[in-house]
Amino acid sequence: MTTQTTAPETPGTPAASTPTGLIGIPTPIGRALATGGGILTVISTFMSWTWTAKFPGDLTVYGYPGGLQVLVLIGGALTTLLGLAGYGIKGLRHLVPAGGDAALRFAALGSFATAWYTVIAISDELGGLVNLDPGGFLVAIATLAALIGALALPFQHPEPDPIDPDDEAWEKFRNKAAHKRDTIKAAFAAGSPRPVGKLPAYVEILIIAGVLALSLLVFTYGIGTEYDELFIGFLITAGFGFAALNKAGLVAQATQITARHQNITVCGAFVAAALFPFTQTDDQYATLGVYILIFATVALGLNIVVGLAGLLDLGYVAFLGVGAYAAALVSGSPSSPFNVHFPFWAAVLVGALASLVFGVVIGAPTLRLRGDYLAIVTLGFGEIFRITANNLDGTSGPSLTNGSNGISSIPNLKILGWDLGAPHDILGFTIGRFANYFLLMLIITAVVVLVFRRSGDSRIGRAWVAIREDETAALAMGINGFKVKLIAFAVGASLAGLAGTVQAHVTYTVTPEQYQFAGPIPPNSAFLLAAVVLGGMGTIGGPLIGASLLYLIPNKLQFLGDYQLFAFGLALILLMRFRPEGLVANRRRQLEFHEEAEAPTVLSTTGA
Repeated sequence: MTTQTTAPETPGTPAASTPTGLIGIPTPIGRALATGGGILTVISTFMSWTWTAKFPGDLTVYGYPGGLQVLVLIGGALTTLLGLAGYGIKGLRHLVPAGGDAALRFAALGSFATAWYTVIAISDELGGLVNLDPGGFLVAIATLAALIGALALPFQHPEPDPIDPDDEAWEKFRNKAAHKRDTIKAAFAAGSPRPVGKLPAYVEILIIAGVLALSLLVFTYGIGTEYDELFIGFLITAGFGFAALNKAGLVAQATQITARHQNITVCGAFVAAALFPFTQTDDQYATLGVYILIFATVALGLNIVVGLAGLLDLGYVAFLGVGAYAAALVSGSPSSPFNVHFPFWAAVLVGALASLVFGVVIGAPTLRLRGDYLAIVTLGFGEIFRITANNLDGTSGPSLTNGSNGISSIPNLKILGWDLGAPHDILGFTIGRFANYFLLMLIITAVVVLVFRRSGDSRIGRAWVAIREDETAALAMGINGFKVKLIAFAVGASLAGLAGTVQAHVTYTVTPEQYQFAGPIPPNSAFLLAAVVLGGMGTIGGPLIGASLLYLIPNKLQFLGDYQLFAFGLALILLMRFRPEGLVANRRRQLEFHEEAEAPTVLSTTGA
């Protein structure tokens, strides 16, 4: 008599699937193809891609990459390193703490996209493939080979949902399409990175310094792109490069290290930002820098209202306008009816206090509303402010704001004898007018960040978060909802007014049309709200990054003309679809949008 020890196979039960790739190529060949393609991509950047210098960037030189070749070189080098790390080389295994195959796919895809975009642009602008040199053909073939090899690497395929034989053809098609979508998603998914062990303090500080230096380098390169093709290539390379580093687990490990030294990280970030004007040869890009800081500071103030307290404010740009007008009226402008010239510190106080008063006056009767009703009322306040400022011209109303002409000829600031309107030499570097205002605005941004951090971690900050999560439950626990919301409204308004005082002096003129609900040029209420949501509500870095992108990208995409807002809106829709929690999301919001995410052991006040 024998005993059966092996369980019989049940008909219809699928066997455990062997990991395979998206393309049916053996794994060793696929990995060799991806790594070899990365190496050939690097080599191709030192060759000529076209015979004529009519294409921007001069891609005709052998031995010296230029323009878009530099971006492809970076993508090819990253692909090569991740490919070699897949072979288990000891010195490179630290590059992939979460596994390297998903990161390799993103790196290869980024190199392919940038290279083929360049090849297509050369062919389109110069009149056909005949304008390509051997380097152009080599980079196209090499990046395609690297991408095919990366897509051939194995991964665990998701099991398909069972199909009911009685389903209609459309239901079966939807089921198969959903399975294919899940399979592609699984191909680009990565595991959890290994936690970073405790390193010596000086080593961790050096790592933080390296991350900040890399961030400064990327920002400086992006803001200094000289032509449209280079900026688009920069967006492609930066986006896929960051995704590759994130899937490799390096971003998560860097986040762990910076979380251990938050104060050093924040201070280091401001030091890196302060070095930005010294990397510029003229004031051209410092102009963009100061406007980005103004926009980012106002967005961070709105983040208190929307991100922490959960109040949807669609007229927030009006508080920026109140601060700008108040400072302009007392700063010695010949258009001001008051004929006074306050020093800077007094003008700052006037601007911040004026916005604070308006925030309390507007918030007191309206903050008893919730949701859409509050949004509509704040939208109305923003439009009322603009229309009122337009009518206070001495004809339709009292002579105060000079109507549509605004307050003009606002003099430059002088702080302790330092004229911000004049260039100055510091350590051999010439700092121009906009660089001076950039440094001043950086100090104000630091003040706003300090207020946000301290208030977010305070008792009132916890009350804001409680109101945001569930106002009814917060009221039941004894929180004075109206008082808490009014404080958030007042603090956010005063921070916007603080930024408005500097904006008035930077732009020389304050007009009502600068403070609309929506428009192609930020700051306006729609762009400010988008910056908070895009960057990540309730975080410090989120609105700063979101505002930087929302100001820089439209400025660089002006060549799209009438299609600019369409492309911009499409990008926002895609981002909200695939990363609804924002670019820099706190852990609480990640858990809200991604149920499969691992819950953190401890959540901070704001969920970071």
